[in-house]
Amino acid sequence: MGSESATGTEAPSRLARWVPGLSRLREYQLAWLRPDLVAGITLAAYLLPAGIADASLAGLSSEAGLYACLFSGLVFWLFCSSRHTAITVTSAISLLIGASLGELGQGDPARVAALAACTALLVAGLAFVVWLVDGGSVVNFVSETVLVGFKAGIALHLASTQLPKLFGIPGSHGNFWERMADFFAHVGETHTAALLLGLAALAVLILGKLFLPSRPVALFVVVGGIVAAGVLDLGTQGVKLLGEVPQGLPVPGLPAVAWSDVDEILTLAMACFLLAAVETAAIGRMFAQKHGYRVDTNQEFLALAGANLAAGLGRGLPVSGGMSQSLVNESGGARTPLSGLFASLLILLAVLFLSSMLRDLPQPVLAAIVLLAVAGLFKVEALKRLWRFSRAEFAIAAAALLGVLGAGLLRGVLIGVVLSILMLLRRAARSPVTELGRIPGTDQFADRIRDPRNEREPGVVVLRSTGGLFYFNVDHVRDRCFELLAERGDARRVVYFLGAVPLVDLAGAELLAELHKTLAARGIEFRLAGTSSSVREILVKAGYEAECGPVTANETVAAAVAAR
Repeated sequence: MGSESATGTEAPSRLARWVPGLSRLREYQLAWLRPDLVAGITLAAYLLPAGIADASLAGLSSEAGLYACLFSGLVFWLFCSSRHTAITVTSAISLLIGASLGELGQGDPARVAALAACTALLVAGLAFVVWLVDGGSVVNFVSETVLVGFKAGIALHLASTQLPKLFGIPGSHGNFWERMADFFAHVGETHTAALLLGLAALAVLILGKLFLPSRPVALFVVVGGIVAAGVLDLGTQGVKLLGEVPQGLPVPGLPAVAWSDVDEILTLAMACFLLAAVETAAIGRMFAQKHGYRVDTNQEFLALAGANLAAGLGRGLPVSGGMSQSLVNESGGARTPLSGLFASLLILLAVLFLSSMLRDLPQPVLAAIVLLAVAGLFKVEALKRLWRFSRAEFAIAAAALLGVLGAGLLRGVLIGVVLSILMLLRRAARSPVTELGRIPGTDQFADRIRDPRNEREPGVVVLRSTGGLFYFNVDHVRDRCFELLAERGDARRVVYFLGAVPLVDLAGAELLAELHKTLAARGIEFRLAGTSSSVREILVKAGYEAECGPVTANETVAAAVAAR
C-alpha cells in the first residue's frame, strides 16, 4: 500500500511539473482575471494583423497565420513557465519559410501550406527531444550582457518595421539599415491623416502609461481607432486598415506530404527551431528578470513543442515567442499565461464571428502600440553601466545590438553568444595562479599579491590556482607556477593548494605529476593541500599516487607547510 501511495503521489506532482498550467488554474486568484482578460484582448487585437502580415511574408494565405496563432495559443499556456511570453508567428521565421519553401512548393499554394505545416510538426519534434534530454540549459549561454544588446537591437529593429506604418508609407524588407534607408527615402510621401492618427494614438498611450498605468489604455486605443476609422471614413482617405479577416476553421490533421518532403525540409525545421528556441528563451529570461520570477528554460522547450504541434495540425506554420507580441501582452497588464489563452479564444471568436468588425482597425494605431511597447527595451543606462564595468562586456552587448540590426534577430543573439563563449573560454584558459602567505597571527593563508602583508614561510612556496585544471589551461598554469617560483630562491618545498579546484581532467593530473617530478629533480619537495575527495579520486585513477606518493584529502595548507 505504501508504494502504491507513493507512486500515486509522484504521478500528480510530475504532471504538475510538466503541465504547470494545471497548477495555475488551481491557484488562480480572482484579482488576476481582469488584468489577464484585458491583456488578452489587447494581445488578440495585435495578433490578428500580425498573424495575417507574417503569413504573407511566408508566402501563405492569411488564414495560415491566424490558425498558427490560434491553435498554438490554446496549448502554450499549459506548458510554459514564463508569465508574459506570447506565442505567435514571427517575421523572422516567416521570412525563412517564404525563402525556403517557394521553390519546393513548385508554385502550388496548397503544397507550400502543407510543407509549412509539416515544418511546424518537425520543430515540435526537435523541441520535444531537447526537453526530453533536459537540454534547456544550453540557452543559459545567452548572458545578461548579450540580452542588454539584444533588447536594444530588437527595439530599433521593431521600430524600423513600425515607422512606415505610422507615417502611412510603404514598408520594406531587409535588415534595420535597409529598412531605415528606405524609410527616409520615402518619408516625403508621408500620409498626413495616417501620421496624425498614429501620433494621437501614441500620445494617448504615453499619457495612459504616465497617469493610468494599470488601466487598459491600449484596448481603448484599439477600439477608438476602429470607431474613428468608421466615423471619419479613413479607408477612403488612404489610411491603411487591417482589411478582411478570414472566417471559419480548418479540420485539424496531418499535412499531405511525402517522406521525401520531410527529408528536404528537415534543415529548414532545424533553423526554425534554433531561431524559436533562442528568441523564446531570451524573451522569457528578460521578463523574468524584470518582474522577479524564475523561468525554467527547459520547460519552455516543452511549451514550444506543444505549441508547434498544435500549429502544424491546425494547418499553420512554425511559431515562437514573439518579442513585440510579448511586450504588448505585458503592457496590457498580464499577470499569468492565461492572457495568452484568452487572446486565442478571442481570435477564435473573431475568426468565427467578428472578422468584419476588425477590418477597420487602422495600421497606424497598431504601430503606435508596438512603438511604445519597444521603447522600454532600449536602456541607455544599462549600456552605460556595462561601459563603466567592462569594455569587453560592453563590446559583447554592442556586437549583439549591431548583429540584430545588420543580420537579424537570430544571428544577432548568436553573435553575442559566440563572443560570450569565447570570453568564457579565454578566462578558463587563463586560470588565475597566485602565491599565498600566512595571515599574521593565524593558521590561515591568503593571496600575497593582493595583500603583501600576508607572510611568506621560510623555504616554502604556497601556490593556488582557481577553477578546474583542464587540457586547455595547463600550459598557462605551468608557466605561471614557474614564474612565481623564480621569484623565490630559497624554495625547499612547494605546497600547491587545490581547495579552489573543483575538477581535474587527465591533462590536469599529468600537470601535477610533472610539477612533482620537475621539482623533485631540483631537490624541491612538492605537496598537495586542500584536495577534495572527488579530486583525489581522479588523481588516483590517473596514477598520480602511484608515481608521486599518497595524497591526503582535505589537508590544510598549514598542515602541509608544517609537515616533516
